[in-house]
Amino acid sequence: MPTKDDQDWRDWLRLSMTKGVGNETARKLLSVFGLPAQIFQTEYAALAEHVPAKIAHAILQCPDAILLSQMDRTEAWLQQPGNFLLSLADPGYPQNLLTISDPPILLYAKGKIELLENKTVAVVGSRNASTQGVLNAEKFSECLSQAGLCVSSGLAAGIDAAAHTGALRGNGSTIAVIGTGADIVYPARNRQLAHQIVEHGCLLSEYALGMPAVASNFPRRNRIISGLAQAVLVVEAAAQSGSLITARMAAEQGRDVFAIPGSIHSPLAKGCHQLIKQGAKLVESAQDILDEIGSSVKMLSPTLQEFSVGRNMPSHKLLTIIGYDPIHIDVLAMRSGDNVMELSAQLLDLELQGHIETLPNGMIQRINAN
Repeated sequence: MPTKDDQDWRDWLRLSMTKGVGNETARKLLSVFGLPAQIFQTEYAALAEHVPAKIAHAILQCPDAILLSQMDRTEAWLQQPGNFLLSLADPGYPQNLLTISDPPILLYAKGKIELLENKTVAVVGSRNASTQGVLNAEKFSECLSQAGLCVSSGLAAGIDAAAHTGALRGNGSTIAVIGTGADIVYPARNRQLAHQIVEHGCLLSEYALGMPAVASNFPRRNRIISGLAQAVLVVEAAAQSGSLITARMAAEQGRDVFAIPGSIHSPLAKGCHQLIKQGAKLVESAQDILDEIGSSVKMLSPTLQEFSVGRNMPSHKLLTIIGYDPIHIDVLAMRSGDNVMELSAQLLDLELQGHIETLPNGMIQRINAN
């Protein structure tokens, strides 16, 4: 368990914020000179043998006003219950992250940090998810969490938020890896969800407190989402989705990659199909994932046993005609023989019951909510 009153966190913070010293340079210096305190006590000539002169000078400079202010801010943050700093040398640092090529030298954690050592599956996907995609993410994550697995994701809108929501319903809970400082919630719409995660799960960031939402931070944090996990599930992804970056990183890290297939006509299925072509495992149920990663679950809950994509659809004439691919309302009218007024009333009723969703450009799609 990390200690909040341990003075060496200041040295770790100073090293992480030294201009020109990124993770790679920091790890190199740590391997040569030892802990940060020893690095700052090293003579310039010795440092200059391993880093450029400009960086060596920066390391030996006294903390400036900005750094001192950040130390004060961090100290105040650490005084709050449930807040922790984890360095590479801390025994509580996630062991899975130590196996990736670029582990953060410092992690800010809020909540139940013991979850960082749990068996984990990352669940990721599109921010602009379909209703079916959101339902799939929630139910798969709930099933995995009920089986005792933790679910990691990125607290983004769409699939990420659905994954966290579903995982919070089970015993395995969830880890949210964010691209801002640990004292900032982004996007703001997920503020309540973030509070629930801090209370029942864990929120994690490699960025200093106060770091705002910077676009380049989010692809970079994906290596942590996948690095914490034994496997990554991609629920929905367009052909150029950021989720494919997470999947690529997972493969490079030696993690299993799973993908849920979709309609060949859906743009949000293109990324998943691309991954499957490249060797990702096609999954239709949470049990498929448990079987692959060697889960020790012996008794499946009813939810885990019954849920899979495309099962248990209600019976209705229009649902049969719609099928499982998006269909234009004009084509549906032609196939059903109903006039537009009758059809619109039936579709509204089905939408209110949660059986279909209306897509852009007059398209209708069936939803499996079981």
